[in-house]
Amino acid sequence: AAAAALGLLPLGKTQSPESLLDIAARKVAEKWPFQRVEERFERIPEPVQRRIVYWSFPRSEREICMYSSFNTGTEEPASAPGGATT
Repeated sequence: AAAAALGLLPLGKTQSPESLLDIAARKVAEKWPFQRVEERFERIPEPVQRRIVYWSFPRSEREICMYSSFNTGTEEPASAPGGATT
């Protein structure tokens, strides 16, 4: 309410702080691949695992397109397993 009164947020909109779980999971995901986290720690609570995995995926459409691209740099169509072409 105070932030809205100061003009920092649109009137009628409030913003809740991020949870400590989300902050920690995001920082872990920024630094280490999830596989390494699993190898390093024996027991990771399920909610923590879920949040680390959530933050491990790219956020922007550009990053999603970049990571989902199967282009190998050749102009030939990619062949599927078994020799079939796509």
